[in-house]
Amino acid sequence: MPELVVTALLAPSRLTLKLLRAFMWSLVFSAALVAAAVYGCIAFTHVLCRPRRGCCGRPRSTPPACLSNPTLGEHCFLTLKSSGLRLHYVSAGRGNGPLMLFLHGFPENWFSWRYQLWEFQSRFHVVAVDLRGYGSSDAPRDVDCYTTDLLMTDIQDVILGLGYSKCILVAHDWGALLAWNFSIYYPSLVERMVIVSAAPMSVYQDYSIRHIGQFFRSNYIFLFQLPWLPEKLLSMSDFQILKTTLTHRKRGIPHLTPSELEAFLYDFSQPGGLTGPLNYYRNLFRNFPLEPQELATPTLLLWGEKDTYFEQGLVGAISSRFVPGRLEAHILPGVGHWIPQSNPGEMHEYMWAFLRDLLD
Repeated sequence: MPELVVTALLAPSRLTLKLLRAFMWSLVFSAALVAAAVYGCIAFTHVLCRPRRGCCGRPRSTPPACLSNPTLGEHCFLTLKSSGLRLHYVSAGRGNGPLMLFLHGFPENWFSWRYQLWEFQSRFHVVAVDLRGYGSSDAPRDVDCYTTDLLMTDIQDVILGLGYSKCILVAHDWGALLAWNFSIYYPSLVERMVIVSAAPMSVYQDYSIRHIGQFFRSNYIFLFQLPWLPEKLLSMSDFQILKTTLTHRKRGIPHLTPSELEAFLYDFSQPGGLTGPLNYYRNLFRNFPLEPQELATPTLLLWGEKDTYFEQGLVGAISSRFVPGRLEAHILPGVGHWIPQSNPGEMHEYMWAFLRDLLD
């Protein structure tokens, strides 16, 4: 068929897709402006209530001692083959078993896996990375350096760079979004997955279109589409919005100590410390609309019944995409979003049972 005819036949579909994307972006930026107004009011209220803190975040000069706790593992750096970037990671238990690779969420870093590093280093080589843009890992400034494709390539380079051909991938929040995608496009590198509190991007997209309440739960992602303003609002009154996110009595991490809170704030308080993590969100809508994808990697899914950010209905939506028999899902009663830190005991019990046959 002549190329001109093919182009003519495809023109209506291409035009429809362009119009759909234009409409989507108009909605996203409209929502971003509303979110900016709301979070701006919240940030300025924090400043008025705590005037001594001022309008800027206080840079931390010294990391808290808990970040250098030797029982958690050895601090190392790996230069990635594809990009040349250096990623920081904490490693323990090398030689004790298969690679168990941990991917953190936002606003966190490798330290969010401290309980799992202690628990599993006796039978696995446990590695918790600071993802690109976080902590001591390299942090390119350009938004285009944080596409899902590049982030998945980072994960591939970590696994192969550590000398392994596959791993058990354990991930939470943003790390879990990447893990879902990684298991689809690099299935040979993932033996098992443990996913906590996150859905695949295509599932989230389709579910949110049908359940408007999910958009309200995730309202912050619209704010994060804007340049520079989210960094400013999150840092005001010495990062009070982040402090509230992590320590809120109902929505935060229970029993988080001041030192543990500083373990997360230390990195974000450094110059440009928020830009890399927020650039993940600025690429969220890049490939809209997403096609449904079948999920086949053997997966343990843990979900908090009281998760503030994701509706429980997403669990059923995830299950509908799975090859039968490949998903084991558990909803933890009365539990929120931060399961690896708030309920490590329950998480470990499910993980040991899920991974038992690999250790026999």
